[in-house]
Amino acid sequence: MPSGSSIPALARRYLDAASFDAQSLLSSEDRLSRFLAGLPGVDQVGCEQRAAALATRSLKTSSKLRAIELAISMIDLTTLEGADTDGKVRTLCAKARRPEPADTTVPSVAAVCVYPDLVATACRALGKSTVVVASVATAFPSGRASLAVKLADVADAVASGADEIDMVIDRGAFLEGRAGRVAEEIVAVRAACGDAHLKVILETGELATYDHVRQASWLAMLAGADFIKTSTGKVTPASTVPVALVMLEAVRDFEAVSGRAVGVKVAGGIRTTKDAVRYLVAVNETVGASYLCAERFRIGASSLLNDLLQQRRKQLTGAYAGTDDVSVE
Repeated sequence: MPSGSSIPALARRYLDAASFDAQSLLSSEDRLSRFLAGLPGVDQVGCEQRAAALATRSLKTSSKLRAIELAISMIDLTTLEGADTDGKVRTLCAKARRPEPADTTVPSVAAVCVYPDLVATACRALGKSTVVVASVATAFPSGRASLAVKLADVADAVASGADEIDMVIDRGAFLEGRAGRVAEEIVAVRAACGDAHLKVILETGELATYDHVRQASWLAMLAGADFIKTSTGKVTPASTVPVALVMLEAVRDFEAVSGRAVGVKVAGGIRTTKDAVRYLVAVNETVGASYLCAERFRIGASSLLNDLLQQRRKQLTGAYAGTDDVSVE
């Protein structure tokens, strides 16, 4: 049992490592709904105060440089616009592989994230680099489509070479209390992914409460998510540190009782080095240093990389890079 957790009696028997059985929960919508309702509530004031306190943490110069390079290595460099082109994706992939062409010590980012029809372009551009290709799917960003359409979306991305799939949950069904339907879709998408990793987007800005964020996090993990992700970046509010704390606590407790580690991806509105460092501090303080890697934590962003590169240059030389020295996506 995770230390410090206060588990209501309804959920206590499931949150015991010796008897926890995800398949049993998924086999009955009533059982699943009762389990989710029985999860401990989130102290909203306490959560927001903790996030504010973590935001005041300062880093020494050597630690800040390491944090910047770590954040670069965790980025899912993203373009998800209707005007995206093959050329734009190729340019993005070049930057993902070599964020600062003149400095080979700058790490590559973790992934490039695009729409399904541009996955093949990204795969060709990245070649055998360490950068993987992620694709949004399941009628992103709204998720308003039949399951058949969603699965076809996933199949198209996987067939084109996607290493990771970022799906969106049916928020309407979740908020109506139809947890079983949401779980069934995630299970089906997980199967359609094959060897590709599955990130499940909760769209926390539409979930209204931290309790819903905790419940949706557990629901996604029970159904097979490899990562849980805050948002599409298309809804306001997008990612926030308090929301990330709730999700990080959920993956910590889920691993404690299931033995399976699930990653967290934050996305939407993360534009500055200061933003990124706040999330890294939250990760370290909540789930520990083992999650400070791209296999366990990702940052979905488009403009963040430029700021990280400028701040890195400042740490190394004492001067900010000029706008001509940092490429623009």
